[in-house]
Amino acid sequence: MDVTAKDTAPTTILAEPPADRLGVTFGLSWCLLVLTIVFAMLAEIFILVSSLARFRVDYLSEKIDAAHLIMSALEAAPGQQSPPGQIDPKLRDRLLDQADVLGMTILRPNMPPRTLGPRMPPRIPMLYDLRNAMALELVIDALSTMRNPKASVMGVTGLSKADPRVVVEVVLEERPLRNELWNYFNRLLVISIFISVTTAALVYAALQWLSVRPLRRLTASMIAFQKDPQDPRRVITPEVRDDEVGTAEQALADMQQRLRALLLEKERLAGVGFAVIKISHDLKNILTTAQLESDRLENAPNIDPDIKLITSGIVHAIDRAVKLSTNMIRFAREGLPEVRKQQLALLAILTDLRTALQPVLPGASIVVNVPAEVMFSGDPELLQRALENLIRNAAEGGATQITLTYERISADDALIVTDNGTALPKKAIDHLFVPFLGSVKSGGTGLGLPIAREALRVQGGDIVLRSTTAGVTIFAVLLPVA
Repeated sequence: MDVTAKDTAPTTILAEPPADRLGVTFGLSWCLLVLTIVFAMLAEIFILVSSLARFRVDYLSEKIDAAHLIMSALEAAPGQQSPPGQIDPKLRDRLLDQADVLGMTILRPNMPPRTLGPRMPPRIPMLYDLRNAMALELVIDALSTMRNPKASVMGVTGLSKADPRVVVEVVLEERPLRNELWNYFNRLLVISIFISVTTAALVYAALQWLSVRPLRRLTASMIAFQKDPQDPRRVITPEVRDDEVGTAEQALADMQQRLRALLLEKERLAGVGFAVIKISHDLKNILTTAQLESDRLENAPNIDPDIKLITSGIVHAIDRAVKLSTNMIRFAREGLPEVRKQQLALLAILTDLRTALQPVLPGASIVVNVPAEVMFSGDPELLQRALENLIRNAAEGGATQITLTYERISADDALIVTDNGTALPKKAIDHLFVPFLGSVKSGGTGLGLPIAREALRVQGGDIVLRSTTAGVTIFAVLLPVA
């Protein structure tokens, strides 16, 4: 079938892939959403703990400033009933209660320390100094305060913002600070969750539009094309975009077009091949009959010598035609051979092969030079079949000596086959492993090397032409791997 103009401009049909096969319901999209939320929450956690530490420092700094302010106020406005230079105790207690401070000590340059706080406990279990506190230490202190359910008293030392030369020591209860930290944590947690979910939703929508949707479109096109590769409507139509997705869609479209053309070509060649097989079968029958008649004529008594000579040439030509038809039918009908691997010794395989081939190839000397310890896993029948075809081809190409040596190529074991026959022509090299096209000699079928490569590749090996020059042709046979 020819590819028409309609075939080259298809209308794309994309079947929606089933959800259970592609996992589009709870697959990549949901994974992206969940991962985005998790990563956003992790970032918010780092922000949250640092914010809690900052909130605690600000809270305690306010208490320090409030204590300095209270001391300044009390010193500036003494009570009416108090002696001169004394602080009114009622005003003192009222100001300390309003500031939630149990007591304080003010250290000023060139002045003696001054302490206020009739309710200060004799022992303060926890002391903190904000002047030289590290960031990690502040975070740990904030979390410890939140985790401590028992009410206790804490002492805090810091510098006054109003006068950095003044050192203020404040004694206060920890419970109010703990309550404020938890209230701040709850507010910040709600905001963090909202930010994380909102960010995740936006990232999810962007990734869904930019990546997941094109990926689902590519997958749907592959599934639809797989169902019917010869349908031109199932070839994807690439979107106009310059990113990686556009490149992938264009590459997929090109691959589908080439694959579809190859399938159409294969179908056409299959029809031609089937016709050739039928013709070859009928031709073989006709030639067999002609061969029998030629044999009778050649063996007839009292036949003229000139006629017998001509008959002999006819018989030889008919033999070649029958052999060609037989090989063509066998090659067309045979499928991939069945592989039965086992541990093999390379030297033993080659020795048996030389024993079998040397009598039928008297004009070529087969030399085996491989170590006895080389072992590999392969099918002995397929390997002998491949090597036999290779050696026969070399002998038929005029080689008088064929040498088999072992070589290690990277991580592969290789058998190097070297012969001193004529160099291969360029046409033969270009079609060396193509059936019916790689023959060098006149009347050859061109099936020896293709059959050898198939027998090696089906069990994990290969054969390549390393070089060919006048008098030296080298093939590398990569032995099968386990």
